[in-house]
Amino acid sequence: MRKIILIADDEKNMRWAIKKALEGNDFVIYEASNGREALEMYRDIEPNLVIMDIRMPEMDGITALTRMKEINDATPIVMITAHGTVESAIEAMKLGALDYISKPFDIDELMVIIEKAIGYGELKQEVSYLREELEKNMGKPIIGKSEGLLSILETVNRVAKTNATVLVLGESGTGKELIGNAIHYNSNRKNKPYIKINCGAIPENLIESELFGYEKGAFTGATNRKIGRIERANGGTIFLDEIGELALPLQVKLLRVLQEKEIDRVGGLEAVKIDVRIVAATNKDLLKMVEEGKFREDLYYRLNVIPILIPPLRERKEDIPLLVNYFLDNYANEIGRNKIKLNDEAMERLVSYYWKGNIRELENVIERMVILSSEDVLGLDNLPKELVLQEVIESSYQLPDTGLRLEELEKSLILQALQRTDYNQTKAAKLLGISRHTLIYRMEKYSISKV
Repeated sequence: MRKIILIADDEKNMRWAIKKALEGNDFVIYEASNGREALEMYRDIEPNLVIMDIRMPEMDGITALTRMKEINDATPIVMITAHGTVESAIEAMKLGALDYISKPFDIDELMVIIEKAIGYGELKQEVSYLREELEKNMGKPIIGKSEGLLSILETVNRVAKTNATVLVLGESGTGKELIGNAIHYNSNRKNKPYIKINCGAIPENLIESELFGYEKGAFTGATNRKIGRIERANGGTIFLDEIGELALPLQVKLLRVLQEKEIDRVGGLEAVKIDVRIVAATNKDLLKMVEEGKFREDLYYRLNVIPILIPPLRERKEDIPLLVNYFLDNYANEIGRNKIKLNDEAMERLVSYYWKGNIRELENVIERMVILSSEDVLGLDNLPKELVLQEVIESSYQLPDTGLRLEELEKSLILQALQRTDYNQTKAAKLLGISRHTLIYRMEKYSISKV
């Protein structure tokens, strides 16, 4: 990807000399004749390097440097100083300038400084991305010993060292993002940027500019160039969650990323070459979407190079005790509690529960139990009502010795039927053995909102 360099000097001959020296090095050069113009251009073009004179009209280099660092501290800035103003150059370095060069200077010396500065800027940006992602993912290991999970981890280990595109499939809450994390951090790209984007969480009219970026003036409000998420991930990995939510026009653009290794910014005139690995994830049946014309067949096969299917939690019950104990320790430590355990009855109930929301639902249940309880050993009494009521249902409708409230049981059954059918009232009514009109009546009776 071509590097953008901003040269700011009030002497036209000096700008020309620097620009001439940089020709043939695949740089994009922008020029500014004073500090104020340089600052405005800096906001617009987001350069990889600034070479700026200290003494300039309208706004001097020191002031411009300070303002630029407030906008983006990661951009390396090299100051140009004349004889007798070295003290000012040292002051500039204290304010964040990477280096300085004195007039008159040797072109070879300038090139060494430029190469060092650009390398420093890339390293600083990569370290920043890596630190953010490590902080986000710290304390979120992949936990389990089931045959299905161990097989997945073996696949991850084999695939990580390659550049192959990966499609992670599984129900909501199964840990697809953790698999994406494992692929990146075990790959040769682990010290490069790792960018994540949820394709279903961003409005359709904004997702294109988020993914691909845009040029200044591309549309109303585009006052500066914006680098998109895919371009920010250059050299590293981008994790595209909920890929099934991506609109068909954007699927075409993503296909080009996979085929041609380049992107088009919105409003851009030139394609931008990139090197990025794509890991996509979805809880949808993409093949069915292809048959329905909702997902491009060519994109599906480009993404489905290495498919990884994560089984739902109810199909890997041997992992549940390990997850429960991990979450118990994690949330107990978080609020300063002693070690918390579950008794055998409570653990059996958690293992046998359906867990439609998978690991995410289990984690939420454990967090709630830790916060609301004061005991160090938790039992059935500490479980949420929906888990206890399901136990009643699964025990051939035997009335417990402690009794129950019939209305609560009826409401719970209705909620379970609706949740299991994604609030499809016809299907839920069929599960309950009642008519849809009766179901609607009872939903109104118990103030269950329609989704």
